[in-house]
Amino acid sequence: QVHVVESGGGLVQPGGSLRLSCAASGITKGYYAIAWFRQAPGKEREGLSCISSHNNATYYSDSAKGRFTISRDSAENTVYLQMDNLTPEDTAVYYCAATESKYYYCSTYVYSRGIESWGKGTLVTVSS
Repeated sequence: QVHVVESGGGLVQPGGSLRLSCAASGITKGYYAIAWFRQAPGKEREGLSCISSHNNATYYSDSAKGRFTISRDSAENTVYLQMDNLTPEDTAVYYCAATESKYYYCSTYVYSRGIESWGKGTLVTVSS
């Protein structure tokens, strides 16, 4: 099954940018989807974005739309989350997650059911 490892977190000032990376391995099927989640202290895990290898379709939550961009490098099986105009409210642990289920769709919302692999998370701190 697919496994993922995310990286790229760190400390950034408000208004700054970060690019997170999610490296996938163990892909044996013709389809996979990778999603980004985050969890801030005291809050529930929030789905942010998703991308499908099948048609490169993307989805963004309201929190991510307009500021975050998800992309995929198929040659390296890596998915990126470019985060711009960051605010302190974006401070959270960011997780990538993956599935090879062809029934996981990157549309409507980002959901956990069907996810087969979770990264350990990378911390993003937005502070002056």
